[in-house]
Amino acid sequence: MGEGSMSRRVVIAAAGLVIAGGLGDASAEEPDALVAAMRKAGEAKISIAQLPPYASLSPSGEPEGYLVEVSAQVLRGLGVAKINAVVTTFDAMIPGLQARQVDFVSAGLNITTPRCEVVVFSAPVTVQQDALYVASGNPKGLAGYASIARDAGVKAAFLAGSSQEAFALKEGVQRAQMITVPDVQSGIATVTGGRVDAFVVGQFSVPAAQRKDVAMVVDKGSPMTGVGIAFRKADVGARDAYNRGLDKLRADGTLERLYGKYGFTNWDVLSKTTKASEIAPGCS
Repeated sequence: MGEGSMSRRVVIAAAGLVIAGGLGDASAEEPDALVAAMRKAGEAKISIAQLPPYASLSPSGEPEGYLVEVSAQVLRGLGVAKINAVVTTFDAMIPGLQARQVDFVSAGLNITTPRCEVVVFSAPVTVQQDALYVASGNPKGLAGYASIARDAGVKAAFLAGSSQEAFALKEGVQRAQMITVPDVQSGIATVTGGRVDAFVVGQFSVPAAQRKDVAMVVDKGSPMTGVGIAFRKADVGARDAYNRGLDKLRADGTLERLYGKYGFTNWDVLSKTTKASEIAPGCS
């Protein structure tokens, strides 16, 4: 969901997650350089966002969420025993990755063709469409990007640097109609506080929306998107090792169990989507 200037990078916190179990199931293959470096360090340093259920920090400061747990499972198989998570904004994630401030990004980044020009993605770990989170009753009758673009009086909030922000501009939403926010909590607050008419984000990004006094409207015309784990192009070997770990989780049912555990409801679609190129042309 994000790329942009490092000047906007906001590191909120860091936390360690020790992965239960031994390292006896680590791959016997010659390790990729990044995998070897993570093993030697005893941890993987990753960037995440405060974006439950994808990833977030718990009140005690521990990283948690679907992407964190999936990455923990994969890393265990690679002999990496700990995750050190740094929370940052979406538009700072790829610059931070390129600057080698983290080993990879496990945050909820959508796989897009422009991003694939600068990073390599794992196989998709979620698939979804975009959604508008609106006030209860949907007073403006909004149905998606097109309905926002048609009415210059409608205002919408977007995560800074997100793919939804870029797509809205492409679909004719005017910059004057848009505000950017750093996280989902802020986006929801702009709706409940009456500053905007909708907060636009992926359809699974706001758990238990009804308890937050907002309603979800999925834009059925929006493209199917997918979240992947992002690596530097130089670390394609580590990406491939990560994908092999995902294949094992898919085969033994772990990935399906985790997907459902965190409230994702379309495993039937994800189970058939195993390549980044199926989400965005040009991704390899």
